Amino acid sequence: MESSGAAAWTTQMDRITVLEQDRSLLNLMTIIRDLNTNDRDFSAAVEKVVRRLITAALGHVPAEEYTVTTPINKPYTGIRFTKGVCGVSILRAGACMEQALRDTWTGPLSFGKLLIQRDEETSIAKIYYSKLPAGITDDIVLLLEPMLATGGSVIKAVENLTSNGVPEESIVLVNVVSSQKGLDVVSGRFPGLKVVAAAVDAELTAQNYISPGLGDFGDRYYGTTH
Repeated sequence: MESSGAAAWTTQMDRITVLEQDRSLLNLMTIIRDLNTNDRDFSAAVEKVVRRLITAALGHVPAEEYTVTTPINKPYTGIRFTKGVCGVSILRAGACMEQALRDTWTGPLSFGKLLIQRDEETSIAKIYYSKLPAGITDDIVLLLEPMLATGGSVIKAVENLTSNGVPEESIVLVNVVSSQKGLDVVSGRFPGLKVVAAAVDAELTAQNYISPGLGDFGDRYYGTTH
C-alpha cells in the first residue's frame, strides 16, 4: 500500500492530509511511478490525481451557512465560501496543477508564480523569480508543488509568501509525492502550514531524490526526458 506513514500524518491537528489510498488512486499512482509509462499517459494520470488533491485542498477554504430558494420555492441551506483562492505555482512542475484549480474552484481566483531552483550538489534552493497578485494576503493560497523531497524549495516559497504578508495558516501545500523527511522539515519550520498529498515515501536517495518516487516529474510531464 502507498504511504505507510499516512495515518500518522492525518492526526496532526488536521494540518497534513494524505488522500485515501483507494484502488482508483493506487492504480493512478502505479501508472505514474512506472518507468515504462509514456509521457502522455503519465500526464493524463497526474491530472486525475491533481483534481483529487485540489478538491481536498479546497476543503481548507473557510465557509459560512447560506440559504437559497430552490425552483419549487423551498429553502435550502448550504454554504458559501468566504475567501478567494490564489494558486501559486513553483515552476515549472507546479504549473501543471493550475488547470485543475481553474476547473474546480468556483469563486474569486488568481495565480502567482515562483521560480525556485535547487543546486544539485548542495541541494540549497534559491528564488530566481517571484510574481504575486496584489490581493494575495486576503486569500487562501494553494502552493502548487508536485514533489517534496528535502523541503528546501517549499521552505523558500513559504518564506517568500509570508514575507509578502500571507499568513502561514492561509497556505496549503498541494503535493503529489512527499518524502517523510521533507514533511518533517517543512512542518517543523512552519507549524501552521497545511499539506495535502497523494503519497508519502519513506526514503531519500543519497542524491536527495524521493524513493521509490517517480523520477523527474517535470521531464516526464512535459515530455523533455532524454
